[in-house]
Amino acid sequence: MTDTDNPASSSAGTPSADAVEPAASGAAGLPGRRHQRRWVPAVTGWLCLLIGLADIASVAVPALHLHHRLHRITPFVPGTLTNVTHTADVITGLLLLLLSHGLRRRKRRAWQAVTALLAVNIVIHLVHVPHLVPLVASALVFGGLLYYREEFYAVGDPRTRWRAAGVFAGLVVADIVIGLTYMLLVKGLAQDYSLWQRTVHVVYGLVGVSGPVRFVPDSRSDLFNLMTSTLGLFTVVVTAYLFLRPAKPVARLSEADSRQIRDLLSRHGDRDSLGYFALRHDKSVIWSPTGKACVGYRVVSGVMLASGDPIGDPEAWPGAIRAFGDQAARHAWVPAVMGCSELGAEIWCREGGLTALELGDEAIVAIADFTLQGRAMRNVRQMVARVERQGYRAQIRRVGDIPADEIERLALRASPWRGSHVERGFSMALGRVGGAGDEDCVIATATEDGVLRAILHFVPWGSDGLSLDLMRRDRAAQPGVNDFLIVETVKAASELGVKRLSLNFAVFRNALERGGRIGAGPVLRAWRGLLLFMSRWFQIESLYKFNAKFCPAWEPRFCVFPGTRDALRVGIAALEAEAFLVLPKLGAPRLIRRARVAKAARRHPSA
Repeated sequence: MTDTDNPASSSAGTPSADAVEPAASGAAGLPGRRHQRRWVPAVTGWLCLLIGLADIASVAVPALHLHHRLHRITPFVPGTLTNVTHTADVITGLLLLLLSHGLRRRKRRAWQAVTALLAVNIVIHLVHVPHLVPLVASALVFGGLLYYREEFYAVGDPRTRWRAAGVFAGLVVADIVIGLTYMLLVKGLAQDYSLWQRTVHVVYGLVGVSGPVRFVPDSRSDLFNLMTSTLGLFTVVVTAYLFLRPAKPVARLSEADSRQIRDLLSRHGDRDSLGYFALRHDKSVIWSPTGKACVGYRVVSGVMLASGDPIGDPEAWPGAIRAFGDQAARHAWVPAVMGCSELGAEIWCREGGLTALELGDEAIVAIADFTLQGRAMRNVRQMVARVERQGYRAQIRRVGDIPADEIERLALRASPWRGSHVERGFSMALGRVGGAGDEDCVIATATEDGVLRAILHFVPWGSDGLSLDLMRRDRAAQPGVNDFLIVETVKAASELGVKRLSLNFAVFRNALERGGRIGAGPVLRAWRGLLLFMSRWFQIESLYKFNAKFCPAWEPRFCVFPGTRDALRVGIAALEAEAFLVLPKLGAPRLIRRARVAKAARRHPSA
């Protein structure tokens, strides 16, 4: 399950308490502490994971059931205390498995829970005299957690009740695996039962009902029934707790934040073509102490991921960056930025103690210098002429000049043209068309005999620019229709008051361009070959070639992150955010979207 928890965004114009008083919550100095003793949370987390697995295995694997003191009282209390102890082993092991990830992320509450569980675990293993290795391991980890308690300072992530559903599903799967493993390894089944019969017996046992499997002797059946019933009760209690506890909603951009960001964009939006994308509904925002600058971000898989430069007055950027770093350190998130400018990268590295890597280049077309003449523009010129001969017509309009029902029909018509159901984009995508407050956006449409064939959506870039957001076309449309729409948008630029146009982002453009030249070294050629191979899935080369056709000016963009140790984690989080790496999710949102599309289709059957 993807981790997209975000802290609540502060109200517009008012710096949050997190931004102005980090010392009050003990967060001062945390960005530096995050790099000290990084092995402590990692080692203790993995050791707790292994201890939890050992606890479960000690019950699920009968060979590990060595004789212990409780067997001496079996004639008086037949198997009861033994079974209770074994069940406690399994419950403790499951809890340690659940909490080990939080321990690796320095979560304070995870540390508190794990220390309590290890204390219980030690007591249990003191009863199991032969279980010396788990006892020593638990005692060592318990002592280490107490000694390094200051390393676990991170506050809990904001949460929603959706997490209860995920934990419930995970616990049910774990319960079934534990029960099947016990039956697989035990030598006492009355007959050779099928996998389906065994699974049914485990599921029945979770709800306290007898199933089709019979054990010989009955003591093994008693242990199995007590274990599965307790696991079922444990699953229900944990799920109920997660569902009923007070939930902090996952933060999204508030209306007050949106108004304040739009105000900053109206005054400072000319600096960054990605500024408007901070208005995505799934982003949160953190403000500088003065409220004159902010950073839009999302948290993906434990990475606090920002995009573009901070918004607002550059003099206030350091305050927003420091607030961003404090928030990341407080939650033990990895701070990172995708697609910032050279100036932004310098300030991020200086104020945040981060490092920068050139990620690629943004293609920017200057309207005054654009022309279809010359050999360099021959390909575009021919494609546009071919599209025009096929009878295509373009219409370029501001969103505020288009009726709402027409925008809905356009979005409905273009929705099936996506290559997949996943809406890609984070750093250079708005995620909506025709939303409230987006009246200055521009929609370019291409029609053939009145039938919509392609649509482009641009967002404002300051007072005199546009940045390409959405580009879709019907697969049956004439090739080159997107080229045609970009050229028509350039032609209409004077009427729109536009002087510059930002196109797609070309990842690692220098490597693609220089690696194909004569004299390129083996390392550069190998890097280019890897990029071409990855282009089969990520459209790296195709986007570069599409941009290069318009002879743009290339503006470098950078990725900023703590260091090489976090590079892989940041890269995976960036792929998740841009929806190039999609993890399995619950299907409810997709069903809701399909229902909305079907409703719109019934409302506009001619679309």
